[in-house]
Amino acid sequence: MDTLSNYKAGFVNILGKPNVGKSTLMNALLGERLSIMTPKAQTTRHRIFGILNAPEYQIVFSDTPGIIQPHYGMQKSMMHFVKETFEDADVFLYVSEIGDNPEKQPDEFAKMLLTGVPTIIVLNKTDKLKNEAVLEEVVKWQAVAPTATILPASAKEKINLDVLLDFLADNMPVCEPYFDKDALTDKSERFFVTEIIREKILMLYKEEIPYSCEVGINSFKDEPEIARISAEIYVNRKSQKPIIIGKGGEMIKKLGIESRLHIEEFLQKKVYLELHVKVLENWRDNEKVLKQLGY
Repeated sequence: MDTLSNYKAGFVNILGKPNVGKSTLMNALLGERLSIMTPKAQTTRHRIFGILNAPEYQIVFSDTPGIIQPHYGMQKSMMHFVKETFEDADVFLYVSEIGDNPEKQPDEFAKMLLTGVPTIIVLNKTDKLKNEAVLEEVVKWQAVAPTATILPASAKEKINLDVLLDFLADNMPVCEPYFDKDALTDKSERFFVTEIIREKILMLYKEEIPYSCEVGINSFKDEPEIARISAEIYVNRKSQKPIIIGKGGEMIKKLGIESRLHIEEFLQKKVYLELHVKVLENWRDNEKVLKQLGY
Protein backbone atom coordinates (compact mmCIF):
# COMPACT_ATOMS: atom_id res chain seq x y z
CA MET A 1 0.00 0.00 0.00
CA ASP A 2 1.19 3.53 -0.78
CA THR A 3 2.30 5.34 2.35
CA LEU A 4 2.51 8.75 0.68
CA SER A 5 0.65 11.37 2.67
CA ASN A 6 -1.06 12.76 -0.45
CA TYR A 7 -2.57 9.47 -1.64
CA LYS A 8 -6.25 9.93 -2.58
CA ALA A 9 -9.21 7.56 -2.49
CA GLY A 10 -12.96 7.99 -2.65
CA PHE A 11 -16.33 7.11 -4.12
CA VAL A 12 -17.62 8.46 -7.42
CA ASN A 13 -21.34 7.71 -7.46
CA ILE A 14 -22.95 7.59 -10.89
CA LEU A 15 -26.57 8.72 -11.23
CA GLY A 16 -28.94 9.36 -14.13
CA LYS A 17 -32.08 8.31 -15.91
CA PRO A 18 -32.32 4.84 -17.49
CA ASN A 19 -30.44 4.16 -20.70
CA VAL A 20 -28.27 7.30 -20.81
CA GLY A 21 -25.01 5.35 -20.84
CA LYS A 22 -24.02 5.13 -17.16
CA SER A 23 -22.75 1.55 -17.39
CA THR A 24 -21.00 2.19 -20.71
CA LEU A 25 -19.26 5.18 -19.16
CA MET A 26 -18.08 3.30 -16.08
CA ASN A 27 -16.82 0.40 -18.20
CA ALA A 28 -14.95 2.85 -20.45
CA LEU A 29 -13.31 4.59 -17.50
CA LEU A 30 -12.26 1.26 -15.98
CA GLY A 31 -11.14 -0.27 -19.24
CA GLU A 32 -13.10 -3.36 -18.18
CA ARG A 33 -16.61 -4.59 -18.94
CA LEU A 34 -18.17 -4.93 -15.49
CA SER A 35 -21.73 -3.61 -15.83
CA ILE A 36 -23.87 -5.23 -18.49
CA MET A 37 -24.93 -3.02 -21.38
CA THR A 38 -27.97 -3.29 -23.63
CA PRO A 39 -30.07 -0.76 -25.58
CA LYS A 40 -32.95 -1.49 -23.20
CA ALA A 41 -33.86 0.63 -20.17
CA GLN A 42 -33.43 -0.68 -16.62
CA THR A 43 -30.57 -2.97 -17.58
CA THR A 44 -28.73 -2.29 -14.29
CA ARG A 45 -30.58 -3.58 -11.23
CA HIS A 46 -27.90 -3.51 -8.53
CA ARG A 47 -25.26 -1.14 -7.21
CA ILE A 48 -21.95 -2.28 -8.67
CA PHE A 49 -18.54 -1.00 -7.57
CA GLY A 50 -15.81 -0.68 -10.17
CA ILE A 51 -12.37 0.10 -8.75
CA LEU A 52 -9.77 2.10 -10.67
CA ASN A 53 -6.28 1.96 -9.18
CA ALA A 54 -3.43 4.32 -10.02
CA PRO A 55 -0.13 4.94 -8.20
CA GLU A 56 -1.49 8.13 -6.64
CA TYR A 57 -5.20 7.35 -6.20
CA GLN A 58 -8.00 4.80 -5.99
CA ILE A 59 -11.38 5.76 -7.47
CA VAL A 60 -14.33 3.56 -6.53
CA PHE A 61 -17.03 4.01 -9.16
CA SER A 62 -20.55 3.11 -8.12
CA ASP A 63 -22.87 2.23 -11.01
CA THR A 64 -26.55 2.42 -10.03
CA PRO A 65 -29.91 1.60 -11.63
CA GLY A 66 -31.48 4.33 -13.71
CA ILE A 67 -33.75 6.61 -11.67
CA ILE A 68 -37.42 5.68 -12.12
CA GLN A 69 -40.73 5.82 -10.27
CA PRO A 70 -40.96 2.30 -8.77
CA HIS A 71 -44.10 0.24 -9.43
CA TYR A 72 -43.28 -3.01 -7.62
CA GLY A 73 -41.00 -4.42 -4.95
CA MET A 74 -37.96 -5.08 -7.11
CA GLN A 75 -37.98 -1.53 -8.50
CA LYS A 76 -38.31 -0.14 -4.95
CA SER A 77 -35.19 -2.11 -4.02
CA MET A 78 -33.42 -0.75 -7.12
CA MET A 79 -34.21 2.80 -6.03
CA HIS A 80 -32.92 1.99 -2.54
CA PHE A 81 -29.51 1.39 -4.18
CA VAL A 82 -29.80 4.90 -5.64
CA LYS A 83 -30.61 6.38 -2.21
CA GLU A 84 -27.51 4.69 -0.77
CA THR A 85 -25.32 6.78 -3.09
CA PHE A 86 -26.25 9.93 -1.18
CA GLU A 87 -24.67 8.50 1.97
CA ASP A 88 -21.09 7.95 0.77
CA ALA A 89 -20.43 10.09 -2.31
CA ASP A 90 -17.17 12.01 -2.52
CA VAL A 91 -18.07 13.06 -6.07
CA PHE A 92 -21.35 12.81 -7.96
CA LEU A 93 -21.17 11.92 -11.64
CA TYR A 94 -24.56 12.65 -13.20
CA VAL A 95 -24.99 11.23 -16.70
CA SER A 96 -27.45 12.69 -19.16
CA GLU A 97 -27.49 12.72 -22.93
CA ILE A 98 -27.63 15.35 -25.61
CA GLY A 99 -31.19 16.53 -26.18
CA ASP A 100 -32.46 15.79 -22.68
CA ASN A 101 -34.15 18.72 -20.93
CA PRO A 102 -32.13 19.81 -17.86
CA GLU A 103 -35.29 21.21 -16.28
CA LYS A 104 -37.06 17.84 -16.46
CA GLN A 105 -34.83 15.67 -14.34
CA PRO A 106 -35.88 13.39 -11.45
CA ASP A 107 -36.06 14.73 -7.88
CA GLU A 108 -32.71 13.11 -7.11
CA PHE A 109 -31.04 15.57 -9.49
CA ALA A 110 -32.02 18.60 -7.39
CA LYS A 111 -31.19 16.71 -4.20
CA MET A 112 -27.73 15.94 -5.56
CA LEU A 113 -27.04 19.60 -6.34
CA LEU A 114 -28.00 20.62 -2.79
CA THR A 115 -25.55 18.25 -1.09
CA GLY A 116 -22.52 20.44 -1.68
CA VAL A 117 -20.60 17.39 -2.92
CA PRO A 118 -18.44 18.10 -6.01
CA THR A 119 -20.57 17.28 -9.03
CA ILE A 120 -19.84 16.79 -12.70
CA ILE A 121 -22.63 16.42 -15.23
CA VAL A 122 -21.61 14.41 -18.27
CA LEU A 123 -23.60 15.11 -21.42
CA ASN A 124 -23.12 11.77 -23.11
CA LYS A 125 -23.33 10.93 -26.83
CA THR A 126 -22.03 14.36 -27.93
CA ASP A 127 -20.33 12.72 -30.91
CA LYS A 128 -23.73 13.00 -32.62
CA LEU A 129 -23.70 16.84 -32.67
CA LYS A 130 -21.61 19.69 -34.09
CA ASN A 131 -19.62 21.89 -31.71
CA GLU A 132 -22.09 24.80 -31.80
CA ALA A 133 -24.99 22.57 -30.79
CA VAL A 134 -22.91 21.00 -28.01
CA LEU A 135 -22.06 24.45 -26.62
CA GLU A 136 -25.78 25.33 -26.55
CA GLU A 137 -26.46 22.18 -24.52
CA VAL A 138 -23.70 23.07 -22.04
CA VAL A 139 -25.13 26.57 -21.56
CA LYS A 140 -28.61 25.16 -20.85
CA TRP A 141 -27.32 22.74 -18.22
CA GLN A 142 -25.06 25.34 -16.61
CA ALA A 143 -28.09 27.61 -16.12
CA VAL A 144 -29.90 24.88 -14.18
CA ALA A 145 -26.84 23.61 -12.30
CA PRO A 146 -24.46 26.60 -11.82
CA THR A 147 -22.44 24.87 -9.09
CA ALA A 148 -21.70 21.78 -11.19
CA THR A 149 -19.08 21.19 -13.86
CA ILE A 150 -20.65 20.41 -17.24
CA LEU A 151 -18.69 18.14 -19.57
CA PRO A 152 -19.72 17.04 -23.07
CA ALA A 153 -18.41 13.54 -23.69
CA SER A 154 -18.96 10.24 -25.44
CA ALA A 155 -18.50 7.01 -23.52
CA LYS A 156 -18.77 4.97 -26.70
CA GLU A 157 -16.21 7.00 -28.65
CA LYS A 158 -14.11 7.77 -25.51
CA ILE A 159 -14.33 11.52 -26.07
CA ASN A 160 -13.26 13.71 -23.11
CA LEU A 161 -12.85 10.73 -20.77
CA ASP A 162 -9.33 11.91 -19.93
CA VAL A 163 -10.74 15.29 -18.87
CA LEU A 164 -13.39 13.54 -16.80
CA LEU A 165 -10.82 11.34 -15.09
CA ASP A 166 -8.64 14.34 -14.25
CA PHE A 167 -11.64 16.08 -12.61
CA LEU A 168 -12.49 13.00 -10.57
CA ALA A 169 -8.91 12.44 -9.42
CA ASP A 170 -8.53 16.11 -8.46
CA ASN A 171 -11.65 15.94 -6.31
CA MET A 172 -10.81 12.75 -4.44
CA PRO A 173 -10.10 13.29 -0.72
CA VAL A 174 -6.72 12.44 0.77
CA CYS A 175 -7.37 8.95 2.13
CA GLU A 176 -5.98 5.43 2.27
CA PRO A 177 -7.40 3.00 -0.33
CA TYR A 178 -10.68 1.29 0.54
CA PHE A 179 -9.87 -1.89 -1.40
CA ASP A 180 -6.75 -3.91 -2.24
CA LYS A 181 -4.69 -2.25 -4.96
CA ASP A 182 -5.33 -5.16 -7.36
CA ALA A 183 -9.11 -5.24 -6.76
CA LEU A 184 -11.43 -4.48 -9.68
CA THR A 185 -14.87 -4.81 -8.07
CA ASP A 186 -16.68 -5.76 -4.88
CA LYS A 187 -18.83 -8.36 -6.65
CA SER A 188 -18.13 -12.10 -6.95
CA GLU A 189 -17.64 -14.15 -10.10
CA ARG A 190 -21.04 -15.75 -9.38
CA PHE A 191 -22.69 -12.33 -9.53
CA PHE A 192 -21.15 -11.51 -12.89
CA VAL A 193 -22.14 -14.89 -14.30
CA THR A 194 -25.78 -14.18 -13.43
CA GLU A 195 -25.46 -10.71 -14.97
CA ILE A 196 -24.04 -12.14 -18.20
CA ILE A 197 -26.95 -14.57 -18.50
CA ARG A 198 -29.43 -11.78 -17.75
CA GLU A 199 -27.80 -9.59 -20.39
CA LYS A 200 -28.37 -12.33 -22.99
CA ILE A 201 -32.01 -12.62 -21.88
CA LEU A 202 -32.42 -8.87 -22.40
CA MET A 203 -30.97 -9.15 -25.89
CA LEU A 204 -32.74 -12.32 -27.04
CA TYR A 205 -36.29 -11.88 -25.71
CA LYS A 206 -38.86 -9.19 -26.40
CA GLU A 207 -41.30 -6.96 -24.56
CA GLU A 208 -41.92 -7.75 -20.87
CA ILE A 209 -40.14 -11.11 -20.73
CA PRO A 210 -36.62 -9.84 -19.82
CA TYR A 211 -38.03 -7.61 -17.07
CA SER A 212 -39.88 -10.56 -15.54
CA CYS A 213 -36.73 -12.68 -15.29
CA GLU A 214 -33.97 -13.03 -12.73
CA VAL A 215 -31.03 -15.42 -12.62
CA GLY A 216 -29.65 -17.39 -9.68
CA ILE A 217 -26.74 -19.82 -9.34
CA ASN A 218 -27.52 -23.37 -8.15
CA SER A 219 -23.89 -24.54 -8.21
CA PHE A 220 -20.54 -23.13 -9.27
CA LYS A 221 -17.65 -25.62 -9.35
CA ASP A 222 -14.46 -23.87 -10.39
CA GLU A 223 -12.06 -26.63 -11.44
CA PRO A 224 -8.53 -25.97 -12.81
CA GLU A 225 -9.48 -26.56 -16.46
CA ILE A 226 -13.23 -25.91 -16.47
CA ALA A 227 -15.98 -24.13 -14.55
CA ARG A 228 -19.14 -26.19 -14.11
CA ILE A 229 -22.12 -23.90 -13.57
CA SER A 230 -25.79 -24.65 -13.01
CA ALA A 231 -28.05 -21.60 -13.16
CA GLU A 232 -31.77 -21.04 -12.65
CA ILE A 233 -33.85 -18.53 -14.59
CA TYR A 234 -36.79 -17.33 -12.52
CA VAL A 235 -39.90 -16.11 -14.31
CA ASN A 236 -42.86 -14.20 -12.94
CA ARG A 237 -45.70 -16.25 -14.46
CA LYS A 238 -46.29 -19.80 -15.76
CA SER A 239 -47.01 -18.50 -19.27
CA GLN A 240 -43.46 -17.10 -19.48
CA LYS A 241 -41.66 -20.41 -18.96
CA PRO A 242 -42.42 -21.87 -22.44
CA ILE A 243 -41.35 -18.56 -24.03
CA ILE A 244 -37.94 -18.77 -22.36
CA ILE A 245 -37.55 -22.42 -23.42
CA GLY A 246 -38.85 -21.86 -26.96
CA LYS A 247 -40.18 -24.37 -29.46
CA GLY A 248 -38.29 -27.62 -29.07
CA GLY A 249 -35.96 -25.92 -26.59
CA GLU A 250 -34.53 -23.76 -29.36
CA MET A 251 -34.45 -20.45 -27.43
CA ILE A 252 -32.92 -21.73 -24.20
CA LYS A 253 -30.29 -23.58 -26.25
CA LYS A 254 -29.39 -20.32 -27.99
CA LEU A 255 -29.37 -18.51 -24.65
CA GLY A 256 -27.08 -21.18 -23.22
CA ILE A 257 -24.59 -21.00 -26.09
CA GLU A 258 -24.33 -17.19 -26.09
CA SER A 259 -24.07 -17.06 -22.30
CA ARG A 260 -21.43 -19.79 -22.17
CA LEU A 261 -19.21 -18.07 -24.74
CA HIS A 262 -19.35 -14.78 -22.84
CA ILE A 263 -18.75 -16.48 -19.47
CA GLU A 264 -15.73 -18.31 -20.93
CA GLU A 265 -14.33 -14.96 -22.06
CA PHE A 266 -14.97 -13.51 -18.59
CA LEU A 267 -13.51 -16.43 -16.61
CA GLN A 268 -10.75 -17.14 -19.14
CA LYS A 269 -11.44 -20.88 -19.12
CA LYS A 270 -13.80 -23.51 -20.52
CA VAL A 271 -17.32 -23.52 -19.08
CA TYR A 272 -19.98 -26.18 -18.82
CA LEU A 273 -23.30 -24.37 -18.35
CA GLU A 274 -26.69 -25.80 -17.42
CA LEU A 275 -29.77 -23.57 -17.53
CA HIS A 276 -33.10 -24.36 -15.85
CA VAL A 277 -36.32 -22.34 -15.78
CA LYS A 278 -38.39 -22.04 -12.63
CA VAL A 279 -41.68 -20.22 -12.06
CA LEU A 280 -41.70 -17.95 -8.99
CA GLU A 281 -45.13 -16.34 -9.08
CA ASN A 282 -44.89 -12.56 -8.59
CA TRP A 283 -41.28 -12.79 -7.39
CA ARG A 284 -40.78 -9.07 -8.06
CA ASP A 285 -43.11 -8.27 -5.15
CA ASN A 286 -42.01 -11.10 -2.84
CA GLU A 287 -39.81 -9.60 -0.12
CA LYS A 288 -38.30 -12.95 0.90
CA VAL A 289 -37.37 -13.90 -2.67
CA LEU A 290 -35.99 -10.43 -3.40
CA LYS A 291 -33.74 -10.68 -0.36
CA GLN A 292 -32.47 -14.08 -1.51
CA LEU A 293 -31.69 -12.58 -4.93
CA GLY A 294 -29.68 -9.74 -3.40
CA TYR A 295 -32.19 -6.88 -3.56
